[in-house]
Amino acid sequence: MYPKCATFVEKIMPKTAMIRARVNPGLKKDVEAIFRKLGMTSSDAINIYYSQVKLYRGIPFDVKIPNKETRLTFENTDKRKKIKGFSSAAELLKDLKK
Repeated sequence: MYPKCATFVEKIMPKTAMIRARVNPGLKKDVEAIFRKLGMTSSDAINIYYSQVKLYRGIPFDVKIPNKETRLTFENTDKRKKIKGFSSAAELLKDLKK
């Protein structure tokens, strides 16, 4: 578990702004369990996210609509159709060279 520590900014700037958001209860439960394992609260996670948005001047990860090929791959994977499997890396590389 990671120790809790306050940064200099946290010491001089009180946290008084509130955020309210609706989320799926199952998602909230699962994510908060992960936060507990990391030794952090939902508020800690939100502060980290906001800090990263400020640092990157945008969302700190790609948010995009998958292209047609990627969507088709997702659909086929979900349906367990047209999935090519390999028993080794060598077999995969051999297939890629075709």
